[in-house]
Amino acid sequence: MSHSLLLNLRGLACGYQDSRVVQDLNLHLNAGDIGCLLGSSGCGKTTTLRAIAGFEPVQAGEISLAGAVISRPGFTLAPEKRRIGMVFQDYALFPHLNVADNIGFGIRRHPRLREVVDELLERVNLKNLGKRYPHELSGGQQQRVALARALAPEPQLLLLDEPFSNLDVELRKRLSAEVREILKARGTSAILVTHDQEEAFAVSDHIGVFKEGRLEQWDTPYNLYHEPLTPYVASFIGQGYFIRGQLLDHDAIQTELGVLRGNRAYPGPSGSAVDVLLRPDDIVHAPHSALKAQVTGRTFQGASTLYNLRLATGSQLEALFPSHVDCMPGDEVGIQVAAEHLVAFPASGSVQASRATAL
Repeated sequence: MSHSLLLNLRGLACGYQDSRVVQDLNLHLNAGDIGCLLGSSGCGKTTTLRAIAGFEPVQAGEISLAGAVISRPGFTLAPEKRRIGMVFQDYALFPHLNVADNIGFGIRRHPRLREVVDELLERVNLKNLGKRYPHELSGGQQQRVALARALAPEPQLLLLDEPFSNLDVELRKRLSAEVREILKARGTSAILVTHDQEEAFAVSDHIGVFKEGRLEQWDTPYNLYHEPLTPYVASFIGQGYFIRGQLLDHDAIQTELGVLRGNRAYPGPSGSAVDVLLRPDDIVHAPHSALKAQVTGRTFQGASTLYNLRLATGSQLEALFPSHVDCMPGDEVGIQVAAEHLVAFPASGSVQASRATAL
């Protein structure tokens, strides 16, 4: 697989009329990779996708695809000339065309039309449904038809705008894994927009976390979780709480849970205040530990149970215990910190207000 640069966004700003929704955006995607724009509603991810598609002009910077500039201020290459495919949230299938004709719509003059459509039907697991109409299909099947139709013209880049949001949770999980498999098997480069982290992690090689029109970090899912660059990324990706600490040394932090040592250096002078992110898997059940916490809530998850805990100081934590550890709200439990890889930032504001949450 080629790892040459396919899509490049440099100093991009875009929005509507005089307002800038997205500012100073820089990111790139290599050929064959799947990227994701992740963030809460209104953060600019869909505006960025529409600019890449050619539906929105850009106000500053430029977008290039395979080395050619396709958008800059005053110039927007028409969407149909971009070799970019699009899968919309509502699938946008033609109700009067059957599945095979929907898939072949964009390549009606292709000399091997029937062959290409049959191959795509097989690829998206709809081999025997070519003669059905969209209203006769389930939501998941309609989504596969929309994907096959977008892939038929062999776009250089595929854009997917919240493609699974109309589906139930189990189907979303299954389909997001399937879509990744289909794109990887064809070597198709893609960018997905979602507000769902699980979906982003399941599909993507690189994820961009957006906050209020700015890209906070563009990185692998692993690095976003373990090496977040900003407190926002740390709190947006995964779960957990920040607790206040004091830097003793470049790799040791004094907290109400004792001295925590990490396997990397933390910036700042000794004695400075820091906020340390503790995720549920950093807190382990230790019945004989002198460190105690009170259970304030629990969510059974099958193999494990997620506990909400409160320390004597009032600080809150979350912990993931094996499901055979059965504690009830009000119980006191022994805990210890097992976090080799600490995530810490210079202290800011009220620490308990900055709860880390998964959306």
